[in-house]
Amino acid sequence: MKYMLLIHQGTTPTPLDPDAWAALPAEEQQAIYAAYSEINATPGVTPGLGLQPPETATTVRVDGGRTITTDGPFVDTKESINGYLIFEADDLDAAIALAARIPAARLGGAIEVRPIMEW
Repeated sequence: MKYMLLIHQGTTPTPLDPDAWAALPAEEQQAIYAAYSEINATPGVTPGLGLQPPETATTVRVDGGRTITTDGPFVDTKESINGYLIFEADDLDAAIALAARIPAARLGGAIEVRPIMEW
């Protein structure tokens, strides 16, 4: 089964936030880079891409045939999705084990594990 692991960064420092990232010890920064490299090299993992912050998003709806766009989504920053990956695993337990290795899970964020529908 394939799972999408949605990375909710939460308060996790990232290189995109230079002040918060600089506050981490160099060893922790290196450990985060190493963990993501190791995860991306895991058999069954298709690395995803990072996402720009929620304030850069545009939400699209269609109402009565008319396209309506709004800025955002309007979510609390700690709820925003900052990245994702796809993992083909034998079962949910394997996907959960991989999610637990993602640095954001231990540094203030969360990882949502969701099965992908196969048509």
